[in-house]
Amino acid sequence: MRVASYTAYGGPETIVIREAPVPVPAAGEVLVRVHAAPVTAGDARLRSGHVPRGLGPMLRLAIGLTRPRVAPGWAFSGEVAALGPGVAGFTPGQRVFGLTGFKGGAHRDYLVIRADGRILPLPETLDHLTGAAFFFGGLTAAEFLIDRAKLAPGERLLVCGATGAVGGAAVQIGRHLGAEVSATASRANHPLARDLGAEAVTDYRDAPPPGPFDVILDVMGRLGRAGAWPLLAPGGRYVQITASLAEFLGASLRPVREGRRIITGSNKDDLPSMRRLVALHRAGGYTPALGPVLPFERLAEAHAIAESFHKPGNLVVTMD
Repeated sequence: MRVASYTAYGGPETIVIREAPVPVPAAGEVLVRVHAAPVTAGDARLRSGHVPRGLGPMLRLAIGLTRPRVAPGWAFSGEVAALGPGVAGFTPGQRVFGLTGFKGGAHRDYLVIRADGRILPLPETLDHLTGAAFFFGGLTAAEFLIDRAKLAPGERLLVCGATGAVGGAAVQIGRHLGAEVSATASRANHPLARDLGAEAVTDYRDAPPPGPFDVILDVMGRLGRAGAWPLLAPGGRYVQITASLAEFLGASLRPVREGRRIITGSNKDDLPSMRRLVALHRAGGYTPALGPVLPFERLAEAHAIAESFHKPGNLVVTMD
């Protein structure tokens, strides 16, 4: 089987694809034949080591000083190829999707995962491409909008960067929650933002739509607190998905300023969060928008696209 790995921190050329034996599932494990996997902004950051200011040393302490000691790919969609002893609840040939998490390892033809881990049956309403794209943006948008910003029906939501994985999910989920959704995106992506549910769309290089907004979700952190504050209504919440160490610490130490709240940090990717996102999908509240789809052998090219942070929709590689 083919397995992707990183050789060093650096550009897409540091990705190699090598041959390896197909693993054998041990007790309690499922062997999955991977059909598709996303290539995300997170993958690009782990491979390059280029993260928001102040977080680089922490990243290298966590995953390796001289090269990433994690494997590419943190989500997958595929089918059950074999079951280890003692596994119940899955059958060979069953369509499944899930997460390998921070350790990665989804960019390969076969992977093993704990049967009681982050793996779920793939809904009949998703194919392997949308299944691969399902969790990355959706989990982030759902937690920040529902649990942390507590977006309510009738509130005004602005999504800055509305057509990538996180922003596209936020537009859909915000609309499903009953919010009035506005968005910023590059002009070429305005039709996609409207298709996802945004009512007003402006070019992110121009001024954002006029406020006030009850919640602003800023995917890349381009607005910053200085840009967001004049657009927030009293009691408004500014959600900064991408934040520097200083911004993260500032939001942690002083989250409420002038009656408005700053929200940042990371999101959960556990089974309850995954199941809630599936329920949102079944209720019509979220389906990932697909962007570029490339064959697995063009994984380095996919990383170059992800590293631009300007891709529309979700970027996926297919192993078929």
